[in-house]
Amino acid sequence: MPDAPVGPRPHAFATALPPAVLSLVLGLWGVRRGGALWRDEAVSYDMAHRSLPDLWATLGQADAVHGLYYLLLHGLFGVFGGADPLLVLRLPSVLATAVASGTLALLGRRLAGARAGLLAGVVFALLPPVQRYAQEGRSYAVVCMLVVWASYLLVRAVETRSRRVWAGYAAVMVAACLLHEFAVLAVVAHLFALPRSARRTGLRVAAVVCGCLAPLAVVSMGQSEQVAWIGGVGGDLVGFSAVTVLGLVCAVLLRRDPPARRGPLPGFAPALLVLPAFLLLLSTPFKPLFVDRYVLYGHAGAALLVGAVLDRSLRARGRIRAVAVLATGAALLVLLPVGVGLRTPQSRADDVTAVAEAVRAAGSDGDGVLYMPARRRVWSLVDPGSVRGLRDLALERGPAASHTLYGTEVPAAGIRVRMLATARIVVLRDPVSQPLDGTAQERVKRRVLAAYFVECGTRRVQGARISVYARPGRC
Repeated sequence: MPDAPVGPRPHAFATALPPAVLSLVLGLWGVRRGGALWRDEAVSYDMAHRSLPDLWATLGQADAVHGLYYLLLHGLFGVFGGADPLLVLRLPSVLATAVASGTLALLGRRLAGARAGLLAGVVFALLPPVQRYAQEGRSYAVVCMLVVWASYLLVRAVETRSRRVWAGYAAVMVAACLLHEFAVLAVVAHLFALPRSARRTGLRVAAVVCGCLAPLAVVSMGQSEQVAWIGGVGGDLVGFSAVTVLGLVCAVLLRRDPPARRGPLPGFAPALLVLPAFLLLLSTPFKPLFVDRYVLYGHAGAALLVGAVLDRSLRARGRIRAVAVLATGAALLVLLPVGVGLRTPQSRADDVTAVAEAVRAAGSDGDGVLYMPARRRVWSLVDPGSVRGLRDLALERGPAASHTLYGTEVPAAGIRVRMLATARIVVLRDPVSQPLDGTAQERVKRRVLAAYFVECGTRRVQGARISVYARPGRC
């Protein structure tokens, strides 16, 4: 990595500000998504509103990997509890993405020049996956911000050989890993990209980061059933692969430059883009773990590469420059409808708000309610008033009381008795295309409904079916 002054370069603020402002504007655009939120955000909301003792007890059994993020949200809701809850839930991600875009511009400035850094920050802000998670009440945008910040500090640490900067890098990476432990894969990418002269120091710092992460990793390994829903490599890989291929094509183009002009970017950025995702994919035959949002920070590597290629194309003359301008314009035209779509309720797996409204319309006082499967009880966590007056026929202890995410259910025999004693049941189910759970409780729910009830009607909303079942003649 080339030598650079310890302090900020002249006009660095001018490099970072436009991408940060663009990202902030995109993040605030349609941030409420029409009042919709999806089930993962509902979990964030519910956990943030539990008391600290209940939150701590729950993390001992489930979702420890997100514990620090839930604690952050708990504090924010404590301070801004009277504000719009969707804004409180999502603004940390909006602000984190804006900071990440500005910091990435500074990183690109050090690695490839001022205009390349500016373009990298703008590209990062425009990427659809970045726009998506900039508006979600989950930890991924904050983790991405910390990894980008740590990457900037790493470059400075190598340039300056300052112990203080190395310590700052370690602290930021520890924070990222404690927010989501798969951030540790960025440390592997950083080690791979380090020049030989810095690897010994890098290994020592990486050992410190891993040591700080170890207690959380041990606890979360005991909660590995929470990721059992990851059935393999699916649609998540398609979008991530498209960005990865774009970044790697740009890396190949940059490799054609003379070594003196090339700089460290073609080695640093591809490592951050490829290695974390590749390491997750390696686990697939044994335990599928790849989900694109777990390595969202990899898109920073792609943005750095695209920004550098755009910079070189704009410095060229004639046909190359014209092609670059036309390609950029075409990309913006394509991204506009994608961006609009990301700000609709249909862009997420389900819509908790729409489910609550459908249940409120379908249910009457004294009816039973069933969640099939039990984890879909998450649909009622944000708006418990939607099931007020309904009796949860399977529930043993609620989520907060049982220190679980979705509550605990009575044995199958108890569910059967409760269902047979009820004349009318509101059933919340996944779409038809989703696989059926094979637990005893879920099997008995399906059998009793099929044998003793008739389906009176079904309303389909985003990601869910709300059906009313009744005894024959009682619809």
